[in-house]
Amino acid sequence: MAAVSAWLRGEQDGREQGGEQAAEPSRQQIAAAVRATARTLAEAAPGHSVEVRVPPFVAVQCVEGPRHTRGTPPNVVETDPRTWLLLVTGLLDFQAAVAAGVVTASGSRAGEIAHWLPITRLPE
Repeated sequence: MAAVSAWLRGEQDGREQGGEQAAEPSRQQIAAAVRATARTLAEAAPGHSVEVRVPPFVAVQCVEGPRHTRGTPPNVVETDPRTWLLLVTGLLDFQAAVAAGVVTASGSRAGEIAHWLPITRLPE
């Protein structure tokens, strides 16, 4: 997360205050942060009732409940890597992200992942 923290904060500050945007981390750094945080969510909320997708890097199943085995899962949360990292660090609220259309949450249980967010805080 340290490798992406300046980028996340810079993007956030740049939009809100007109400041400069930090350089985007490498694809490998973004992928590592996305995978680590998604897998941490899956460990914190074990189960198979919600699938969290952050293409092109990871998809995990989490949240206790009915197991999904074939076809499209009934409960899916999907977003881009940057938005995911903003969510897991607490820089973006889950419900606000859904309302803004930057997170797709389909199914009656998809919103339950908000109970486990944020997963981590950015280093100061």
